[in-house]
Amino acid sequence: ADMFTNEEGGPEPDWVITEREQFSDFRDLNKDGKMDKDEIQHWILPQDYDHALAEARHLVYESDVDKDQKLTKEEVLDNWNMFVGSQATNYGEDLTRNHDEL
Repeated sequence: ADMFTNEEGGPEPDWVITEREQFSDFRDLNKDGKMDKDEIQHWILPQDYDHALAEARHLVYESDVDKDQKLTKEEVLDNWNMFVGSQATNYGEDLTRNHDEL
């Protein structure tokens, strides 16, 4: 479903143009027109991206109603489904442990 075939000869959709630019500007690092093993690894597991930190920031951003950069027990409970579904909480398992900060 993510494939685009220009059978009607019309213009490319914006998403195709964006993907083409992403490929040429950021994915195809050696500019050979295809992605090799190292380029795929860099794309899937970038060295300068901390997945845990990004997920934690996402959880705080989405749950911190008063935007004080601190989560209250109520803010966590009001958004329990987000925390239970998060890898950052080990899919809810870590929420069953006692925490002094709460």
